Amino acid sequence: MGGQAILGVSNLSAGYGKTQILYELSMSVMRDQLTLVVGPNGSGKSTLAKAIFNLASIFSGDVFFKERNVTKLTPEEKIIIGMRMVPQLSNVFENLTVRENLETIYFAIKYPKKNFEDSLEYVFSIFPILRDKQYEKVRTLSGGERQMVALARALVAKPELIIFDEPTAMLSPALSNLILSKIREINESGVAVLLIEQNVKTALRISDYVYVLVSGRKVLEGVSERFINNFSMLEDAFFGKSPGSEFR
Repeated sequence: MGGQAILGVSNLSAGYGKTQILYELSMSVMRDQLTLVVGPNGSGKSTLAKAIFNLASIFSGDVFFKERNVTKLTPEEKIIIGMRMVPQLSNVFENLTVRENLETIYFAIKYPKKNFEDSLEYVFSIFPILRDKQYEKVRTLSGGERQMVALARALVAKPELIIFDEPTAMLSPALSNLILSKIREINESGVAVLLIEQNVKTALRISDYVYVLVSGRKVLEGVSERFINNFSMLEDAFFGKSPGSEFR
Protein backbone atom coordinates (compact mmCIF):
# COMPACT_ATOMS: atom_id res chain seq x y z
CA MET A 1 0.00 0.00 0.00
CA GLY A 2 1.39 3.40 -0.95
CA GLY A 3 0.87 6.73 0.75
CA GLN A 4 0.66 7.55 4.43
CA ALA A 5 -1.54 5.74 6.94
CA ILE A 6 -4.11 7.86 8.75
CA LEU A 7 -5.43 4.88 10.76
CA GLY A 8 -3.40 2.01 12.10
CA VAL A 9 -4.56 -1.06 13.98
CA SER A 10 -1.79 -3.07 15.63
CA ASN A 11 -2.21 -6.60 17.02
CA LEU A 12 -5.76 -5.80 18.12
CA SER A 13 -7.67 -8.41 20.12
CA ALA A 14 -11.20 -7.37 21.09
CA GLY A 15 -14.71 -8.55 21.84
CA TYR A 16 -17.55 -8.09 24.30
CA GLY A 17 -17.25 -8.78 28.01
CA LYS A 18 -15.01 -11.83 28.28
CA THR A 19 -15.88 -13.11 24.79
CA GLN A 20 -13.08 -12.58 22.28
CA ILE A 21 -14.08 -11.88 18.67
CA LEU A 22 -10.93 -10.39 17.08
CA TYR A 23 -7.49 -12.00 17.31
CA GLU A 24 -4.26 -9.99 16.92
CA LEU A 25 -5.52 -8.02 13.93
CA SER A 26 -3.24 -5.51 12.21
CA MET A 27 -4.26 -3.25 9.32
CA SER A 28 -3.93 0.28 7.96
CA VAL A 29 -6.09 2.86 6.19
CA MET A 30 -4.25 5.21 3.86
CA ARG A 31 -5.12 8.90 3.77
CA ASP A 32 -6.09 8.91 0.11
CA GLN A 33 -7.73 5.51 -0.16
CA LEU A 34 -11.00 3.70 0.35
CA THR A 35 -10.16 0.59 2.35
CA LEU A 36 -12.64 -2.30 2.35
CA VAL A 37 -13.15 -4.98 5.01
CA VAL A 38 -15.14 -8.06 4.00
CA GLY A 39 -15.85 -11.46 5.47
CA PRO A 40 -18.67 -13.88 6.23
CA ASN A 41 -21.24 -13.14 8.94
CA GLY A 42 -19.70 -13.43 12.39
CA SER A 43 -16.17 -12.76 11.16
CA GLY A 44 -15.71 -9.73 13.43
CA LYS A 45 -16.13 -6.91 10.92
CA SER A 46 -18.51 -4.81 13.02
CA THR A 47 -16.51 -5.61 16.15
CA LEU A 48 -13.49 -4.11 14.40
CA ALA A 49 -15.36 -0.85 13.78
CA LYS A 50 -16.58 -0.73 17.36
CA ALA A 51 -13.16 -1.54 18.79
CA ILE A 52 -11.56 1.26 16.77
CA PHE A 53 -14.10 3.61 18.35
CA ASN A 54 -13.68 2.11 21.84
CA LEU A 55 -17.21 0.68 21.78
CA ALA A 56 -16.02 -2.89 22.33
CA SER A 57 -13.74 -4.47 24.92
CA ILE A 58 -10.09 -4.24 23.87
CA PHE A 59 -8.02 -7.05 25.37
CA SER A 60 -4.70 -6.11 23.77
CA GLY A 61 -3.28 -4.11 20.89
CA ASP A 62 -3.46 -0.49 19.83
CA VAL A 63 -5.30 1.92 17.55
CA PHE A 64 -3.42 4.84 16.00
CA PHE A 65 -4.86 7.94 14.31
CA LYS A 66 -2.35 10.14 12.51
CA GLU A 67 0.40 8.28 14.39
CA ARG A 68 -1.14 9.12 17.77
CA ASN A 69 -2.17 6.26 20.03
CA VAL A 70 -5.93 6.76 20.47
CA THR A 71 -6.80 3.33 21.84
CA LYS A 72 -8.14 4.64 25.13
CA LEU A 73 -9.86 7.79 23.85
CA THR A 74 -13.63 7.89 24.26
CA PRO A 75 -15.85 7.92 21.15
CA GLU A 76 -16.56 11.61 21.80
CA GLU A 77 -12.85 12.40 21.93
CA LYS A 78 -12.28 10.52 18.69
CA ILE A 79 -15.00 12.54 16.98
CA ILE A 80 -13.38 15.78 18.11
CA ILE A 81 -10.01 14.85 16.57
CA GLY A 82 -11.55 14.04 13.19
CA MET A 83 -12.76 10.44 13.30
CA ARG A 84 -16.35 9.36 12.54
CA MET A 85 -18.28 6.11 12.48
CA VAL A 86 -21.61 5.47 10.77
CA PRO A 87 -23.17 2.44 12.49
CA GLN A 88 -25.51 0.09 10.70
CA LEU A 89 -28.46 0.96 12.97
CA SER A 90 -29.63 4.02 14.94
CA ASN A 91 -27.60 6.38 12.79
CA VAL A 92 -30.12 9.24 12.42
CA PHE A 93 -32.70 11.08 14.54
CA GLU A 94 -35.96 10.21 12.81
CA ASN A 95 -38.08 12.85 14.54
CA LEU A 96 -35.77 15.69 13.50
CA THR A 97 -35.52 17.30 10.09
CA VAL A 98 -32.62 16.61 7.77
CA ARG A 99 -31.13 19.99 8.62
CA GLU A 100 -31.56 19.45 12.35
CA ASN A 101 -29.78 16.10 12.06
CA LEU A 102 -26.82 17.87 10.52
CA GLU A 103 -26.91 20.69 13.06
CA THR A 104 -26.85 18.33 16.05
CA ILE A 105 -23.56 16.69 15.09
CA TYR A 106 -21.96 19.90 13.81
CA PHE A 107 -22.64 21.97 16.90
CA ALA A 108 -21.98 19.08 19.29
CA ILE A 109 -18.37 19.22 18.08
CA LYS A 110 -18.43 22.98 18.79
CA TYR A 111 -17.45 24.09 15.33
CA PRO A 112 -17.88 27.82 14.55
CA LYS A 113 -21.51 28.61 13.78
CA LYS A 114 -20.47 30.96 10.99
CA ASN A 115 -19.02 28.02 9.03
CA PHE A 116 -22.13 25.84 9.18
CA GLU A 117 -23.67 27.07 5.93
CA ASP A 118 -20.41 26.42 4.09
CA SER A 119 -20.36 22.91 5.54
CA LEU A 120 -23.96 22.40 4.41
CA GLU A 121 -23.04 23.41 0.87
CA TYR A 122 -20.22 20.88 0.93
CA VAL A 123 -22.65 18.14 2.02
CA PHE A 124 -25.32 19.17 -0.49
CA SER A 125 -22.76 19.10 -3.30
CA ILE A 126 -22.46 15.35 -2.67
CA PHE A 127 -26.10 14.75 -1.70
CA PRO A 128 -28.10 17.30 -3.76
CA ILE A 129 -31.42 15.57 -2.97
CA LEU A 130 -30.97 16.51 0.70
CA ARG A 131 -30.95 20.20 -0.16
CA ASP A 132 -34.57 19.92 -1.29
CA LYS A 133 -35.51 17.82 1.73
CA GLN A 134 -33.56 19.64 4.43
CA TYR A 135 -36.70 20.81 6.26
CA GLU A 136 -38.48 17.44 6.10
CA LYS A 137 -38.60 15.01 9.02
CA VAL A 138 -36.22 12.11 8.48
CA ARG A 139 -38.98 9.61 9.30
CA THR A 140 -40.80 10.67 6.12
CA LEU A 141 -37.84 9.83 3.87
CA SER A 142 -37.18 6.64 1.93
CA GLY A 143 -34.64 4.11 3.18
CA GLY A 144 -32.03 5.30 0.72
CA GLU A 145 -32.60 8.94 1.65
CA ARG A 146 -32.29 8.15 5.36
CA GLN A 147 -28.97 6.47 4.71
CA MET A 148 -27.84 9.56 2.83
CA VAL A 149 -28.67 11.59 5.95
CA ALA A 150 -26.54 9.20 8.02
CA LEU A 151 -23.64 9.67 5.61
CA ALA A 152 -24.19 13.43 5.56
CA ARG A 153 -24.13 13.57 9.38
CA ALA A 154 -20.70 11.97 9.35
CA LEU A 155 -19.49 14.33 6.65
CA VAL A 156 -20.86 17.72 7.72
CA ALA A 157 -18.06 18.62 10.15
CA LYS A 158 -15.43 17.65 7.56
CA PRO A 159 -13.70 14.70 9.25
CA GLU A 160 -10.46 13.13 8.11
CA LEU A 161 -11.65 9.53 8.46
CA ILE A 162 -15.08 7.86 8.30
CA ILE A 163 -15.80 4.23 9.17
CA PHE A 164 -18.95 2.88 7.50
CA ASP A 165 -20.44 -0.29 9.01
CA GLU A 166 -22.50 -2.08 6.34
CA PRO A 167 -24.18 1.06 4.95
CA THR A 168 -26.20 -0.85 2.33
CA ALA A 169 -27.84 -3.30 4.74
CA MET A 170 -31.54 -3.78 3.89
CA LEU A 171 -31.33 -1.56 0.79
CA SER A 172 -32.29 -2.63 -2.73
CA PRO A 173 -29.47 -3.37 -5.20
CA ALA A 174 -30.07 -0.05 -6.97
CA LEU A 175 -29.96 1.94 -3.73
CA SER A 176 -26.95 -0.04 -2.55
CA ASN A 177 -25.07 0.93 -5.69
CA LEU A 178 -26.05 4.58 -5.20
CA ILE A 179 -24.91 4.66 -1.56
CA LEU A 180 -21.60 2.99 -2.41
CA SER A 181 -21.01 5.46 -5.23
CA LYS A 182 -21.62 8.31 -2.78
CA ILE A 183 -19.12 6.80 -0.35
CA ARG A 184 -16.57 6.74 -3.15
CA GLU A 185 -17.38 10.38 -3.86
CA ILE A 186 -16.80 11.20 -0.18
CA ASN A 187 -13.42 9.51 -0.40
CA GLU A 188 -12.53 11.43 -3.55
CA SER A 189 -13.39 14.69 -1.75
CA GLY A 190 -10.43 14.06 0.55
CA VAL A 191 -11.82 11.89 3.36
CA ALA A 192 -10.16 8.55 4.17
CA VAL A 193 -12.72 5.73 4.31
CA LEU A 194 -12.85 2.35 6.04
CA LEU A 195 -15.83 0.50 4.56
CA ILE A 196 -17.27 -2.66 6.08
CA GLU A 197 -19.60 -4.18 3.52
CA GLN A 198 -21.39 -7.41 2.57
CA ASN A 199 -22.09 -6.33 -1.01
CA VAL A 200 -18.67 -7.62 -1.96
CA LYS A 201 -18.49 -7.39 -5.74
CA THR A 202 -19.81 -3.83 -5.95
CA ALA A 203 -17.71 -2.67 -3.00
CA LEU A 204 -14.57 -4.08 -4.61
CA ARG A 205 -15.14 -1.89 -7.65
CA ILE A 206 -15.18 1.33 -5.60
CA SER A 207 -12.37 0.41 -3.19
CA ASP A 208 -8.60 0.60 -3.42
CA TYR A 209 -7.49 -2.02 -0.89
CA VAL A 210 -9.25 -4.91 0.82
CA TYR A 211 -8.85 -6.98 3.97
CA VAL A 212 -10.62 -10.32 4.44
CA LEU A 213 -11.60 -11.42 7.95
CA VAL A 214 -12.66 -14.95 8.87
CA SER A 215 -13.43 -15.99 12.45
CA GLY A 216 -11.89 -12.81 13.82
CA ARG A 217 -8.60 -13.18 11.98
CA LYS A 218 -7.16 -11.50 8.91
CA VAL A 219 -6.70 -14.20 6.29
CA LEU A 220 -6.06 -12.18 3.13
CA GLU A 221 -5.32 -8.65 1.96
CA GLY A 222 -4.34 -6.84 -1.22
CA VAL A 223 -5.22 -4.21 -3.79
CA SER A 224 -8.86 -4.49 -4.81
CA GLU A 225 -8.10 -4.86 -8.51
CA ARG A 226 -6.33 -8.12 -7.73
CA PHE A 227 -9.56 -9.62 -6.40
CA ILE A 228 -11.81 -8.09 -9.05
CA ASN A 229 -9.76 -9.98 -11.62
CA ASN A 230 -9.60 -13.16 -9.52
CA PHE A 231 -12.78 -13.26 -7.46
CA SER A 232 -12.43 -16.97 -6.74
CA MET A 233 -9.48 -16.11 -4.52
CA LEU A 234 -11.85 -14.15 -2.27
CA GLU A 235 -14.45 -16.87 -2.30
CA ASP A 236 -11.91 -19.47 -1.29
CA ALA A 237 -10.77 -17.24 1.57
CA PHE A 238 -14.37 -16.77 2.72
CA PHE A 239 -15.67 -20.29 2.54
CA GLY A 240 -13.22 -22.58 0.79
CA LYS A 241 -15.91 -23.45 -1.74
CA SER A 242 -17.30 -22.47 -5.13
CA PRO A 243 -19.28 -19.21 -5.60
CA GLY A 244 -22.39 -18.96 -3.47
CA SER A 245 -25.38 -16.71 -2.91
CA GLU A 246 -23.52 -14.68 -0.31
CA PHE A 247 -21.89 -12.69 -3.12
CA ARG A 248 -23.75 -10.15 -5.22
